[in-house]
Amino acid sequence: MNQVVKENQTTEFILLGFSDLPQYQMALFAVFMLTMLIALVGNSIIIAILSLNPQLHNPMYFFLGNLSFLDICLTLVTVPQMLKNFLVEKKTISFTGCMAQVYFFWNFTSAEDFLLAVMAFDRYVAICNPLHYTMLMKKRLCIQLVVGLWVTANLDAILQTVLTSRLSFCGPNEINHFLCEMTPLFKLSCSDTFLNEMVIFIEGTLVVMGSFSVILISYVWIITVILKMHSAERRSKAFSTCSSHLVVVTIYFGTTIFMYFRPSNSNFLTKEKVASVMYCILVPMLNPFIYSLRNNEVKRAFRRAIFERIFAQKA
Repeated sequence: MNQVVKENQTTEFILLGFSDLPQYQMALFAVFMLTMLIALVGNSIIIAILSLNPQLHNPMYFFLGNLSFLDICLTLVTVPQMLKNFLVEKKTISFTGCMAQVYFFWNFTSAEDFLLAVMAFDRYVAICNPLHYTMLMKKRLCIQLVVGLWVTANLDAILQTVLTSRLSFCGPNEINHFLCEMTPLFKLSCSDTFLNEMVIFIEGTLVVMGSFSVILISYVWIITVILKMHSAERRSKAFSTCSSHLVVVTIYFGTTIFMYFRPSNSNFLTKEKVASVMYCILVPMLNPFIYSLRNNEVKRAFRRAIFERIFAQKA
């Protein structure tokens, strides 16, 4: 029996994506191509601005630079394959390519969960313990936090990928998604997926809800401290340093929690794809605008960089 399963093992999958909308394929291609370009250019500009301006070399912007790098990685993992499938009739991905996408996708999304929690902790220290901020949030600690979240996310992704790659796929090979997500992959497996589903639920709970809990607790303390401030100007300034992060957290975790803690029902497949577009395509595109439009220091650095470039060309 094992020999038969091995011989019939699926060597490639078909990513159905948005093939149920054949009349909109080129329009969707144009929209997602533009979205990818905006995400890549916007996040690259954020990284460049933060790197070239010494006054922005502090923990908050160090973490923001890492977030922009993660958004670039997440965009490159998800969008190019989807764009290719809009243009070709055979929308296939090899088994190895599928497992690679599972690994990188889980790695980058887990790292982003942890990073948003770290950024919330940074804002908590800055607002609730401002006198000790520079002493607590030293460069060494910031680097350790980022290295720690990358290592943890990588180990998490390896575990999920190894468990998924050990499943047998000997039947239908059509994935009703635009990327190799583990949940639709489990539906195609002809082996028992109970262990995989338990691990993904436990890991998802620990990563997503753990990170979200850190963010929630941090902002409870932050809001409590802000409301006790007597100066309206201080309250406004404190809120402004958190507003961008809160907007990103709301969009990102709202769609992520929907993805991994929704009822297991085929009626949710379309909503699942829409949620995936939100948190792994639209959020990376919106982040540079959210942080730059609501952050005066970033806007000033951006304008200064443009003016310096213009004056340099004239000289």
